[in-house]
Amino acid sequence: MTDRRDIKVGVLSFAHVHATGFARKLAAMDGVEVLAADPDRDPAAPNESRGKHLAMRIGVDHVDTYEELFAWGPDKVVVCAENVRHRTLVLLAAAHGVDVLCEKPLATTPEDAAAMVEACRAAGVRLAVAHPVRFSPAYLAVRDAVRAGTTGEVLTVAGANNGYMPGSRRRWFTDPELAGGGAVMDHTVHVVDLLDDLFDGSPARSVYAQTNRLLYGDEVAVETAGLLTVTYANGAVLTLDCSWSQPRHHPAWGGLSMQVVGARAALEMDAFDQKVRGFVETSRSGVELAYGVDLDALMLRSFLFGEGPVAVTDGASGLRAVRIVAAAYESARTGRVVELT
Repeated sequence: MTDRRDIKVGVLSFAHVHATGFARKLAAMDGVEVLAADPDRDPAAPNESRGKHLAMRIGVDHVDTYEELFAWGPDKVVVCAENVRHRTLVLLAAAHGVDVLCEKPLATTPEDAAAMVEACRAAGVRLAVAHPVRFSPAYLAVRDAVRAGTTGEVLTVAGANNGYMPGSRRRWFTDPELAGGGAVMDHTVHVVDLLDDLFDGSPARSVYAQTNRLLYGDEVAVETAGLLTVTYANGAVLTLDCSWSQPRHHPAWGGLSMQVVGARAALEMDAFDQKVRGFVETSRSGVELAYGVDLDALMLRSFLFGEGPVAVTDGASGLRAVRIVAAAYESARTGRVVELT
């Protein structure tokens, strides 16, 4: 466990929609100093708040360049840049000998992800990936039941990770160069990360995928819906809906659910279903009030201090997830099952 002295944490970029929340949670932790840098703002839409203005609004210090941030001497950094820029910033952290938590997906290609894992290994620094759903009590209950043998051998998993189309909040999410893809790149990795943990790293052996742009096809150039079938080395089969299919005005951004079917029992989980639901007559709309644990805060404390019921996702697991995503895109392009070696 990390010594609980004051710790300096750098936030590299405000590009990701989670960056603001991460920075605020870090700044609220006792003994944590936060410094942010957000120099790469060229893809930001005119109405997107970034840089020094956003840092001031959320109450964290800001510098103009990553060089200034590393000169400050951070103990750890959190990378929240556009997907294609993850490799550059993770390698920069490794070169400075600083542990790094990288937003998901780890990279847009397996080659970049492998280079990031190797660079951090060679530098002796920790590489972690921001997959907070591992800390969900619902997932941990499934994990405990599977490992206790309650379900017997896991045969199939039906997963869904749906959400808003994020381009309205951050335009780069729908830029194929900056994001590396659309809904498949954005939403596949959370569920396959849970299975990577549940299956103790048993790798995927084959992937079949179909994608389309029926949703928002007149607005964006990337796929907005995807269905995957993934077969694992342990024999389990995952089917996954990873679409941006949540209606624009729904009270919830989306969700993540799984049905795990074993030889002796079936389990169902919803990672974000701790809610009070109602209806507002004045606005004639539904309302959902979430309660329960803060998964992002649990993940950050695990990364900083080694606290919590599970460890934050490591680089090797992040690389396996990226390989599945790459295979899904190849399958969707060719119409064939893609074998992973």
